[in-house]
Amino acid sequence: MRFQAPRGTEDVLPADSPKWLHLEAAFREVTRLYGYQELRTPTFEDTNLFLRTAGETSDIVTKEMYSFQDKGDRPITLKPEGTAPAMRAVIEHSLCPPGTVLRLMYVTPIFRYGRPQKGRLREAHQVGLELVGSASAAADAEVIEITARFYQALGLTDIEVLLNSIGRDECRDRYREAILVHMESWLKDQSEETRDRTLKNPLRLLDTKDEATLAALQGLPPVTDFLEEDSRARFEQIQATLTDAGVAYRVSPEIVRGLDYYTETVFEVQSTKLGAQSSLCGGGRYDNLVKELGGSPTPSVGVAMGIERALIAMEGERIRVPMVRPDVFVVQATPEAHEVCQRVARHLRAGGVATMMDIDGRSMKSQLRQADKVSARWGVIIGRDELDAGAVQLRDLDNSDQTPVPLSEVVERVKERL
Repeated sequence: MRFQAPRGTEDVLPADSPKWLHLEAAFREVTRLYGYQELRTPTFEDTNLFLRTAGETSDIVTKEMYSFQDKGDRPITLKPEGTAPAMRAVIEHSLCPPGTVLRLMYVTPIFRYGRPQKGRLREAHQVGLELVGSASAAADAEVIEITARFYQALGLTDIEVLLNSIGRDECRDRYREAILVHMESWLKDQSEETRDRTLKNPLRLLDTKDEATLAALQGLPPVTDFLEEDSRARFEQIQATLTDAGVAYRVSPEIVRGLDYYTETVFEVQSTKLGAQSSLCGGGRYDNLVKELGGSPTPSVGVAMGIERALIAMEGERIRVPMVRPDVFVVQATPEAHEVCQRVARHLRAGGVATMMDIDGRSMKSQLRQADKVSARWGVIIGRDELDAGAVQLRDLDNSDQTPVPLSEVVERVKERL
């Protein structure tokens, strides 16, 4: 029986892994510049963690979670997003005492049972940020700025930051009423399930992709018309800070995000290279989340960025990632050179030089083909004449130029050329 990867999952093959490494390295470098530290949380958590945070009417909870009872009859869920586990860890380990600010970053798989499509897998991967402990508008702007800098570091140019504010409780309560009044006639024609979900959280209608629902929403005033005065001032301050940082954005009232824990700022970054599902990432402020999970009231803001979606956008913009290639391939031109070749390879690796060699005693011609296949930059060739002379032939494998080098100087000469 032949096995295949489960539907909705993908293998990252050796030819593709350099793209992943490049993306993760870019993310780690950008976040390092802003002082973020890495947090790693478990792959699975207590199911109730996500019921409390994502919202019982969210698509994640109602349709997409991989949940099961473990052998101790405990409710367990493979994490569908990274923020709730991060906040659970912050509370459990007292990482952000009152009056302090904590900056976290993460790289993680997430699991959602949806219809698999390009860039939306059942096992996907994210990089993300959480800035915990600051209520400042500058905190929101920092997270958005880092997000934009990350995509710039990848070389993406065809992107757009979409920004909105959904206010606090007073704003959202008034806006929910406005949505229900506006959609009253539309609701009468919907299923009982749709009516129930809409009555529980009318804001979710704004996140729809259904054309009939979008048509019914036409004429609804934007949520920004309902903002509290201090929320409006805060939203304007975020925009001013982003403008000063040179981060281009567009205020987009239809952006609400799909998780219940967001308050005030919400944003997405979109790319035209992703087709109809254009979102690269999403994030926002969640000032009530830590308290909802049993911690002290702690203002926070964050973002989650899909790795697969960023790679598709890079492919769409034809961004080339540097090839991972060994520096040297040691070629054994005669069987008697085997031990010397192994010692040379060890010395090169000890000197920080990525080095490969044949381990099966193949012919010199076959070894050179191997070197070409892995795109090695230099060849170190040792045959009978080189053994007698205490030397090697250092060959430039890009143009076949060859130079004799004393055996004792191989590491130094190779490093000079690198």
